[in-house]
Amino acid sequence: MQKQGGFSLPRRTAEPRERGSAAPAAVGSGAARNGLTVLDDRLLAVRAGEGDDDAFAVLVRRHSGQLLALAHQLLGNRTDAEDAVQDAFLSAWRRLPEFRGDAAFRTWMYRIVTNRCLNTLRGGAPALPLDSVPEPATRNGHNAPERAAVSHAATAALAEALHALPPDQRACWVLRELHGLHYAEIAEVTGTTEQTVRGRLFRARRSLTEEMGPWR
Repeated sequence: MQKQGGFSLPRRTAEPRERGSAAPAAVGSGAARNGLTVLDDRLLAVRAGEGDDDAFAVLVRRHSGQLLALAHQLLGNRTDAEDAVQDAFLSAWRRLPEFRGDAAFRTWMYRIVTNRCLNTLRGGAPALPLDSVPEPATRNGHNAPERAAVSHAATAALAEALHALPPDQRACWVLRELHGLHYAEIAEVTGTTEQTVRGRLFRARRSLTEEMGPWR
């Protein structure tokens, strides 16, 4: 196994590559030598779908960080997040010949990862650790112990409030507030409509506002 972006992807097991059981794991000298790192996602996906291992490795390197952050924010467990992202890249690797570019590659990957995380959450949502949510900013530069304690407690309260949200609401909130996706993108990722996304976000924000009221 080789490490890529904090998780492992299998080595290629056949030559020439037989799609379905393996995926490239790193951006090697071939990618740099061929100028792949400057190509946009659409062209890289086309080349990867035609069997270019280096092109897919560039996509993995380019998007693994954001996808790991998303999975960690949804699942609250680093190991589970790495497994979800690895499974998502393997699924994408197998399905690349079917990818027509109707949506951006990034959106496509967000959808695969989100679906995997939601399936896990619906089977029993794990508790969110403190490092899976953003820490509230302090009002000034002082780092007094009492202020640090308050900030820590507020972060814990936010983690608990997020954990209490239904998985679909949590996913929409994370995608919007932590990843900055637009409503249309979130609808594409979650397989719903913009109206549904707006409704889930409204309910999630209302619940979080109520739960975080004492910290405002």
